[in-house]
Amino acid sequence: MNEHPIKALFLDLDGTLLNDQKEITPKNRAAIVQALKAGHQVVITTGRPLSSAIAQAEKLELTTPGCFVISYNGGVVYDMGQREVIFQQTMSLELMRKVMEEAARRGIHVQTYDEKDVLVLPENDDEEIRRYCGLIHTTFRVISSLDEVTKEPPKVLIINYRDPKPLAAFQNWIRTWADGVLDCFFSCDNYVEIVPMGVNKGNALLRMAEQLDIPHENTICAGDSANDLAMLKAAHLGCAMANATEEVKAVSNYITTLDNNHDGIAEIIEKFVL
Repeated sequence: MNEHPIKALFLDLDGTLLNDQKEITPKNRAAIVQALKAGHQVVITTGRPLSSAIAQAEKLELTTPGCFVISYNGGVVYDMGQREVIFQQTMSLELMRKVMEEAARRGIHVQTYDEKDVLVLPENDDEEIRRYCGLIHTTFRVISSLDEVTKEPPKVLIINYRDPKPLAAFQNWIRTWADGVLDCFFSCDNYVEIVPMGVNKGNALLRMAEQLDIPHENTICAGDSANDLAMLKAAHLGCAMANATEEVKAVSNYITTLDNNHDGIAEIIEKFVL
């Protein structure tokens, strides 16, 4: 029997692996390096677009065969070693258009994505898109109309940095007509993610564990927000950060004593991986 089974650690980025300055603490980085040297797998698992997730994986030097990125909340899985997308589930252009037009009608910032950029209409060339792209270090492109979106996107995102109430109301609107077709959830107080039904971090975790040939009992994940709930339920050991929402803590097997600003991921790696 292998005394040191290979484990897969699925890590959310914002509010989990990254601190509030969107940086990786030295101790978290050192713990990840130690886990990789011991032969374990580390999978970045995020709601961010693929380009931003890849950039973070490169910072961590998770670029060798066997390293993967899960982006768009599970909508895209990317093989860092082979440099290719190995799974993708997208939203139809018809649904994308319906969602974005309704958000525009309500005066809510709305955006979608292509392979490289965040896409916004001229009315959303605003402070929200600059703040969002600045936080996750990605680029955006202003399109003149939704007709310029010719490929089905992984998701639509609505943002309000000032007041979450319009976002909650929009979430309720989605649920009145898109049940079983689209899923809609907060990834933080300011963002509501709209994705194809069945796209979530939990399903992506299960798919990747099978891809990596890692038994379920060796899967560990960490998260802090509502878009991590499915992943926390799917993993054998779901870890909530000390700074996680109460909803996340309620479904988790373990709650860290340290938060995302104080090496909470290192705590998990030292306790459960190494």
